[in-house]
Amino acid sequence: MPTWFMWFIVLWTIFLITVMFIGGYFMFRKFLKRLPKEDGKSILDWQDYYIEKTIHLWDAEQKALLKDLVEPVPELFRDVAKGKIAGKIGELVLEENASVLTQDYIIRGYILATPKRDHKFLKKKLKEKEIDMTPYKQLLESS
Repeated sequence: MPTWFMWFIVLWTIFLITVMFIGGYFMFRKFLKRLPKEDGKSILDWQDYYIEKTIHLWDAEQKALLKDLVEPVPELFRDVAKGKIAGKIGELVLEENASVLTQDYIIRGYILATPKRDHKFLKKKLKEKEIDMTPYKQLLESS
């Protein structure tokens, strides 16, 4: 067997093992989110509950804003990000017994649902849309 072919097999094996570990990592994370907590519901169950309870408050304008905010997320993960952010927005709306879903809830929900490293995209998008970030400064710094 030629030497180059043996190296090809070794590199291909390393590649496959790496890809399987990466896939397994994401599957395990999803599994952990599906495990029930003390209250009997999982993180994803609560997320679905909040979305279901507030879905009637979403109109085309709010959906478009959320779609714009998650635009920097890679397309493969965009639906998951939208769901997580929409769940957090729903949680905020239900906690405050709001009857209207405003831009404020969407921005606060985005900040609370996403890691701090993603907030630079939010700041950039808010500047593009000429939305004042002053009310969210403390929330951006603390999260």
